[in-house]
Amino acid sequence: MAQFQRVTINVNQIQQNQIFLTPEQQHYLRRVLRLRDGDRWIAMDGMGNWWLAQLTGEQANIVESLKVATELPVLITLMIALPKGNGFDEVVRCCTELGVSTIAPVLSDRTLLHPSPQKLDRWRRIATEAAEQSERSCIPTILEPEIFATAISECDTTYRYFCAARGEYPHLSQVINNNTPSLGSEITIVTGPEGGWTNREVEIAISQGFEPTSLGSRILRAVTAPIVALSLLSTVEARVY
Repeated sequence: MAQFQRVTINVNQIQQNQIFLTPEQQHYLRRVLRLRDGDRWIAMDGMGNWWLAQLTGEQANIVESLKVATELPVLITLMIALPKGNGFDEVVRCCTELGVSTIAPVLSDRTLLHPSPQKLDRWRRIATEAAEQSERSCIPTILEPEIFATAISECDTTYRYFCAARGEYPHLSQVINNNTPSLGSEITIVTGPEGGWTNREVEIAISQGFEPTSLGSRILRAVTAPIVALSLLSTVEARVY
C-alpha cells in the first residue's frame, strides 16, 4: 500500500460508497499530487479506517476497505511540559511517527510558552500529516494545554511514568522490562521543560501515583526527552504481540 498517497477525510464525506471531496482536497490531489481521473489513493479517517479510493471528477469512488495493523498494542499518552519556541512542532511530528495516542501539553512552573488557539490548530495539522506519512491508521489526539498539577491529578491510566532528569531513579527501559504492559493497556509518560521539574512538581507527581524514572545519566533537551521516552515505550510492541 506504500505506493498510494494517503489523505485524511471526514467520515461524513462518505455517502453511498462515494467520497465527496472538499475544494482543498481536490486541489491537493490534483494540483499537488498530480492525480488524474482513474488514479487511486488511500482515504483515511484518522480513527482506524482506510479505504482504497479512485478519483473521478470532484469525487472519489471507494474501491475497497483496507485492513491495516500499524498501531501499537498499547495506548500511550505523552504529557509534556511545553518547550519554548517551535520545539513542540517537532515533538508532535516525531511522537506521532512513533505511535503516540494522545499528546497532552502542560504548563509547568518553568514553562515559557503560552500558546494561542492557532498553535493548537497547527499542532493538529502536523499530527495529521505525520500520521499520513508514517502510514498510521489513527491520528493522535492533541489536547488543549492544561496546568501541570491539574493534568496530573486527572490522570487515571494504569501505568504512569514520570521522567526526571536528576535523582536516583530506575531507567525507564528497566521499569518496562520488569512490568510489561498487556495488550490494550493505557500508559502515561511525562517529560519536563527546559530547566527540569521543580521539587514541588516531582512531589506532586509521586503523590498522584506516578513512578519516577530516568532516561539516562545525560541531561536531554526538552524536545529530545519525549522522543527517547516514546522510543523506549514502543518496544512493548515486540513483547505484547
